Amino acid sequence: MSETVLSNNDQPSAQTPADPVTTPPAKRSGNGLAALALLLGAAGVAVGGWGAWQVRQLQGSEFDQGQHIEALNQRAEALQQREQQISAQLASLPAASELEDRRRLVAQLQGDQQRLSQRLETVLGESRKEWRLAEAEHLLRLATLRLSALQDITSAKALVEGADEILREQSDPGAFAAREQLNRSLATLNSTQQPDRTGLFLKLAAQRDLVQQLSAQSPEFDSNADALGALTADGDGVSRLSQWWAEISKYFQVDFNADENVRPLLAGQQLNQLRLALSLTIEQAQWAALNGDAKVYTQALDDARSVLLANFNADNPQSKAMLDSLNALAEQPVSVVTPDLSESLAAVQAYIQRRHLPAEAEGGKP
Repeated sequence: MSETVLSNNDQPSAQTPADPVTTPPAKRSGNGLAALALLLGAAGVAVGGWGAWQVRQLQGSEFDQGQHIEALNQRAEALQQREQQISAQLASLPAASELEDRRRLVAQLQGDQQRLSQRLETVLGESRKEWRLAEAEHLLRLATLRLSALQDITSAKALVEGADEILREQSDPGAFAAREQLNRSLATLNSTQQPDRTGLFLKLAAQRDLVQQLSAQSPEFDSNADALGALTADGDGVSRLSQWWAEISKYFQVDFNADENVRPLLAGQQLNQLRLALSLTIEQAQWAALNGDAKVYTQALDDARSVLLANFNADNPQSKAMLDSLNALAEQPVSVVTPDLSESLAAVQAYIQRRHLPAEAEGGKP
């Protein structure tokens, strides 16, 4: 407790009573101490909790570090094993001098392989040219066979063109003579007309189908009764005579040209036999047309026309139409004079032999 000292000037007057001095009660001081104690206790609990949390954090970090260290140990062991394997492999490798020898051998082998590949390509290229030339010779042989056996101008021309194309692919000036002869043969083939054997065969087949339609036709007599009636007037005696003559002409006719050949009417089995004979001759002409046999073709058509003229009425429209068709077909060519390809074949064979001569001379050298 303290006392307030006042100066003489500031002392209160006698009339003014002095202020009482207040003293805090003892109960208020005890509450402050309790609050302070509670604060200190709370701070201690907080410090303890924080310490426990720090300990747990340290323990977790220590556990993680232990696992990390264990993983690092495993990786170190794996690296050590890998190092041992690499060391073993390095120990098994040959020496540097041996590696140099092997590298030199590999380079030499690659050079030999490259030279061998080049030689192989050259040999294969020459072999392919030889095969193509042999193919050209074979094509010419086939063209000669087609001309001699079938007189097939179109196929022979295509084969000769194929042989000329093969010689053109060679790009060899030595093939000039052979190609010149081939082009001569092509010019001859182009100037030769190919007979239409298939068309002739089909036209003859159509005529053969018409044979079965041929039939005997009764002759009709032309009467001049109408002409006589036109010259006379109606009711005249000459007119009545012409009418009577026209009626009688229906039953019989007086022929003043009896010396001409009179053919009997065909009917029944005899007509069928003549149809069969005519059909066979046309069929023979078909075979000759396909095979290019001009002699047989002409003879067969002559026989067919003979049968038609000898046994069928020439005035019959069907017979006349067939006879005209057979005459037109007889003028069609079925064979041609085929050109000779022997010179072209000989020229190609000579060119192939000339190509073989340098190779044989080179092979005979020591």
